[in-house]
Amino acid sequence: MKNNQSNHPKVLFFDVNETLLDLKDLKQSVSKALNGKDELVPLWFSKMLHYSLVHTVAGTYSDFGDIGAATLMMVAASNDLDLSEEEAKKALKPMRSLAAHPDVKEGLSLLKEKGFKMVSLTNGTNDAVKEQLQNANLTHFFHASLSIQDIKKYKPHTDVYHWAAKKIGLEPKDCMLIAAHGWDIAGALWADWRAAFIAREGKQLYPLAPKPEINESDLVKVASVIIRS
Repeated sequence: MKNNQSNHPKVLFFDVNETLLDLKDLKQSVSKALNGKDELVPLWFSKMLHYSLVHTVAGTYSDFGDIGAATLMMVAASNDLDLSEEEAKKALKPMRSLAAHPDVKEGLSLLKEKGFKMVSLTNGTNDAVKEQLQNANLTHFFHASLSIQDIKKYKPHTDVYHWAAKKIGLEPKDCMLIAAHGWDIAGALWADWRAAFIAREGKQLYPLAPKPEINESDLVKVASVIIRS
């Protein structure tokens, strides 16, 4: 199999939200909860990631969905909007039924046909990622699904990548992360992983981090580079 050649990573780890799954339906739901203020949706997503890291730095843990609801209420309140916890959680329900980006199934199929072992690695809970992959019809592509729920630290903490590699029985250098988030790519590279960036619309690499060996606009292109290497 091609992935036994020396230059191929032994396992490909995939971020899930935005990398594999299109957040369009979630963004529309969140915007509706915020009285149609589309411009607040990126602020909410950024704040959700921010407070997940606050938990990690403080040595505490709450589920990603709970953090999402809490930060959505914060964004609403700071913009003089009334949003209850129940309404916030309802707004996030589309998170579990997101469609895959158009390039995802073809890209994963190319890699699977060539014998690459693939694992999902997400900040979401075990139950959430299981439901997400099932609803997007992606489960069969993956050898395993890992959630930070089991280590109770959020990406991009270095411990997450070390834990994930150990969980699959690998050295960091044998792992490659494929993600559409500059912060996730940076975390993986700083943890001595390899990385491939999918430059989804509006996504950028972090200039102060090492550059990943692959930087392409979709998963089909990323898969083609991996297969050729």
